Amino acid sequence: MKDILVIDDEPVITAAVTRICEAEGLSVDTASSSAAGLALLSRTAYRLVLCDVMMSDVDGFALLAEAARRGLSAPVVMMTGYATLDNAVRALASGAADFIAKPFTADELLAVARRALRGVPDYVPCPPSYYRLGGVSWVKEEAGGIVQVGLSDQFLKTIDGLAALELAPLNEEAAQGGTCATVVTASGDRHGVASPVSGRIVEVNPAATNPAAVEKDPYFGGWLYRMLPLDLPSDLKSLVSCSSDRL
Repeated sequence: MKDILVIDDEPVITAAVTRICEAEGLSVDTASSSAAGLALLSRTAYRLVLCDVMMSDVDGFALLAEAARRGLSAPVVMMTGYATLDNAVRALASGAADFIAKPFTADELLAVARRALRGVPDYVPCPPSYYRLGGVSWVKEEAGGIVQVGLSDQFLKTIDGLAALELAPLNEEAAQGGTCATVVTASGDRHGVASPVSGRIVEVNPAATNPAAVEKDPYFGGWLYRMLPLDLPSDLKSLVSCSSDRL
């Protein structure tokens, strides 16, 4: 087993990722196309795949689907210079472990890689009436057209301990797939939290300023925001119903 496979048709990216990750003691293989990446995946077990979205042969989303069809278990992190929020939402909704926009810093890359390399430990799934954006965040409909938003237990279990949460202010507009909060870990890594819906923040949970409260009860007392959604029916089409996690 090797640590990381990098699939990207830009040599400068594969060289940079290799240099950064090998400096952390991680073993790295590279591939310049989806076909070459899938060939390596068929022969070697990797702990993590970093894959570009836009490539000359098959795009990263098709590779992600093919990896799932083959039953490959390595988490996939999508990389792209086309850092639209649609790509972020699509990556997470398609089963990617995370999403990173180019250009990225060494710290940003390593924070994402360390979280993905921890794998998916035992976690408490979202309640059946909720919807989730990948394994990152969730949304729950409430009365009066308001929704509640929070962090998934899966996300919390894959970080190196929650040290602090940097929350958005009241009345700020959030965009689906955009960063609505920042998680700071015990080791100093910083992870952006992708919002599951677009809308205006109408309430910030005072309890969410206490990291222990969020870790202990992320789906109820540890929620982050109440929002007035912009177009909830449209946003829900890009999310996964948590009821399907129990089928």
